[in-house]
Amino acid sequence: MGRLNGQVAVITGGAGGIGRAVLERFLAEGARCGILDNNAERLAEVGRRWPEVVTVQGDVRAWEAHRTLKDAVLARFGKIDVFVGNAGIFDGNRALLAIAEDQLDAAFDEVFHINVKGYLIGARVYGPELVQSRGSIILTASYASEFPGKGGVLYTASKHAVLGVVRQLAWELAPEVRVNAVAPGVAATTMRGVEALGQGMMPAVLPDTRPDGLLVGDIPQPSDFAGLYLLLADPSENRALTGTLLVADSGMRYRK
Repeated sequence: MGRLNGQVAVITGGAGGIGRAVLERFLAEGARCGILDNNAERLAEVGRRWPEVVTVQGDVRAWEAHRTLKDAVLARFGKIDVFVGNAGIFDGNRALLAIAEDQLDAAFDEVFHINVKGYLIGARVYGPELVQSRGSIILTASYASEFPGKGGVLYTASKHAVLGVVRQLAWELAPEVRVNAVAPGVAATTMRGVEALGQGMMPAVLPDTRPDGLLVGDIPQPSDFAGLYLLLADPSENRALTGTLLVADSGMRYRK
């Protein structure tokens, strides 16, 4: 018997990185899952490996993508217990004065629409089902939700906004829905950059990050964070946590 037996989860950005690690852990713990991702190749690979997973290709900024996933998951599994909002982009630590004036409007909209509005749309679309199931929302925040220096001004501001979303939704949706976030520090994965800044895929670990500067001694893999999402999703273990940010920064704030 897995810890999520009988639970149904939807995960955005679930075909790669931390989202994929969460998917794998949830499946191993007995959950039934649906994922939304914009990468067709990675979605196809997930579908081949786990044909029981509902997969939808789409953009988290699009209401219709979330509605398509919701309808498909409800048709297959009949309910939704957990929404993991995970899809996000990174600005490569781009400082404000390094952003051209004619790039700022588009870059701001892109970062905030994916990193913040995508979570709000998901919470709004899946929220009624979560109220009915007395479920859980788990958002991927960041070390940058509390501290500067691990993202540029747009990324850091967007992740600070995510913390505000968590706290406000925890208040609004109480007592039916618990709302929490996981805040990774660094992870050995890649993230999409900001198209408006001419960025593509890039390492999520900044070049100046030294493994010996982290108190845990190395750079965590995406799977190292999956247990935190499991904790927050497991109703038997997460009765008292809502409005909470679990900071998993590898001791970065105390680094030597």
